Amino acid sequence: MNGLLAAKSGWGKSWYTQAWTEANVDEYDRLVVLDFKDEYRGLVKSGYAKHFIVGPREAEAFGVEEWMQFLQQNPQVVLCRHGLDEETWREEVADPVAKANRRLAGSSLTVIDEAHFVAPQRGSVPDGVKGLATTGRGEDASSLWVTQRLTEMDETVLAQMMFTILGGFTSSGDLAKVKSIVEYPKDLHNPQAGKVSHSPEELQRVDASGTKAKGGYVPALEKFTDDDGNTVGSEWIYADESGEMERKDTRNVSMESTHFGAQGKQLKSPEGA
Repeated sequence: MNGLLAAKSGWGKSWYTQAWTEANVDEYDRLVVLDFKDEYRGLVKSGYAKHFIVGPREAEAFGVEEWMQFLQQNPQVVLCRHGLDEETWREEVADPVAKANRRLAGSSLTVIDEAHFVAPQRGSVPDGVKGLATTGRGEDASSLWVTQRLTEMDETVLAQMMFTILGGFTSSGDLAKVKSIVEYPKDLHNPQAGKVSHSPEELQRVDASGTKAKGGYVPALEKFTDDDGNTVGSEWIYADESGEMERKDTRNVSMESTHFGAQGKQLKSPEGA
C-alpha cells in the first residue's frame, strides 16, 4: 500500500509521520526510513530501529547487493543522509535501497522523507524509486511518501497513492495540486480560508463534547501552538480509495518515541514597528 503525507513546512509533518511509522513497524518484516534531515532518531532511541549514517563513502560502496545484505542484517533501520546532495541521495541511496527492499522476501515498509527530492517532478526518477510506487504492492512492499512540496513531486508516483493524509498549505501551486488529488474543496487545506462552503459534513471539526457541527460550512484546517509559538498539534484530512474521509487532530495522537525535528526560530518584529 502506498500513502502520501503532505503539508507545508512547520505543520508537524515529520512528527505525524513518525507516529504513523511507530504504529505500523510491527506489521512488517522490514522498515527503512530514508531520513533526509535526521529527524527520526526517536525511533532509534526507543528501540524501533537501528541508526545508520549514509555519507559519500557508503553511497559509493553500497549497491543493490550490498543493501540487500545490510537489510537482512538490519531489518529495521533509519538511514540518515550526511554530506550528500539531493541527486546523490536519490540516485545512489534511495534507488538501490528501494530495489534491495523489494527483492528481499517478506513484507517491507519504506518511509521516504522529503519525497520531492527522491521522486522529483522535473528530472528523472530512478527505476527503483518509481517501481516502489508502481509495482511495490504486488511485492508486499508498502511505502509512505512525505513532502512539503506537492508541485515538485513526480506525477506517476502521486497517481499511485492509495490514501492521502494532507495538512495545511498556503502556496497557490500546492493548493492547486491538492485540488487534483481530493474530491472536496481544496480551501479546507488553506488555514487562511476561514469557513469553507459546500464541504462534506464528515470533515466538520469535532467539538469538546465529541460531536460535529451541522451545516454546509466547515472550518479550514488549523495548526495549534503554545504561548512560545511551538507547534503542539495540527489538523489533517485522511482520504482513501474507498471514499472514506476523516478529519484528524494530532493533539489526540500519542506515541512512545520522542521526535527530534527542529521547531525553527521565531522572527520578532522590531520595537515600534
